[in-house]
Amino acid sequence: MPPSSRRDAVAGENVVPVLDLFAGAGGLTAGFVSTGRFRSVGAVERDPHAAATYALNHGDHVVVGDIAQYAEGSFPRAEVVLGGPPCQGFSLLGKRDSDDPRNRMWQHYLRVLERVRPAFFVMENVPRFLESPEYQALAAEASRGGRLQGWSLEAWVLNAADHGGAQNRRRAFLVGRRAGTRPLGRPDLDARRTCLADVLADVDVRPSAARLPESWVEVNGALHPGAFKSHDLHFMPAATPLSRARYESIPYGGSRRDLSDHLLAECWRGNTRGASDVMGRLVWERPAVTVRTEFYRPEKGRFLHPTEHRPITHLEAARIQGFPDDYLWVGTRASIARQIGNAVPPPLARAVAGRLAEHL
Repeated sequence: MPPSSRRDAVAGENVVPVLDLFAGAGGLTAGFVSTGRFRSVGAVERDPHAAATYALNHGDHVVVGDIAQYAEGSFPRAEVVLGGPPCQGFSLLGKRDSDDPRNRMWQHYLRVLERVRPAFFVMENVPRFLESPEYQALAAEASRGGRLQGWSLEAWVLNAADHGGAQNRRRAFLVGRRAGTRPLGRPDLDARRTCLADVLADVDVRPSAARLPESWVEVNGALHPGAFKSHDLHFMPAATPLSRARYESIPYGGSRRDLSDHLLAECWRGNTRGASDVMGRLVWERPAVTVRTEFYRPEKGRFLHPTEHRPITHLEAARIQGFPDDYLWVGTRASIARQIGNAVPPPLARAVAGRLAEHL
């Protein structure tokens, strides 16, 4: 039985059915399920590896395919619809292309809402989404005659570090409730911030493997690499001599700015305006920076282990995101990294779920 299915079984009969659109590896669903008040009854995800990860953890009811086609099909009964449409067009890390067709994926989300008619919906995205013309168009649908007529909307920008997460990761949540019901209000802040040491203290600082093990699993009618358990994700390929020299030269909490000139990449020389987090070390006493999809490449950000001369491993990234150790993963090294980096942190999703649970 998948890990989350075991948690569902314990919750009893008063578990609220949830449908997850743009499901990814299941970070949103994992947070909701962890409250004991919700269970997954359906999902759609176009990436086969991410869909397989979702299926192994939340059930084989995930549809592998495009949201546009899925929106034309039939759906299970659900009281809550979740989903994080692609954010590349709005992200500060992307090209911020206002014409990116992915910006309009929320329209397919609305088509599903119109047919499922849940009690609540939760749409997640980057904070810049709330400043975009697409958000204004979506919010306008809640006015008289719009596709969201009969819904009241609440928009929050939440930081995972304020809600039990071990990283500073700000996300926007648009929560819809039926008009006439009382406002939900933002989730309460966690009294104590979780720091990096809280989630990595018991992880062996020296990974024993250099790569994922050779393993295959059949999910959704296809063979995929996996299924990998948490200890399988704690691997680290050997660094090149140049990379090793750079790592050894960066002090606790330091970055590329601490490197000697002969260790600098050509593009870093004389560049004082570039990102200061490049080749940066994390610190034990604070939350991590936002875990991105290429956390295993220190030149992409502050992803060096606090004390070891290496980047963080996939296991450590999953821990920082807040995934439980009994989560199962499917895919290649790069694919699993994308799944981890793109996921909604389960502790942040749990905070939102707790607020909904109070109103159901």
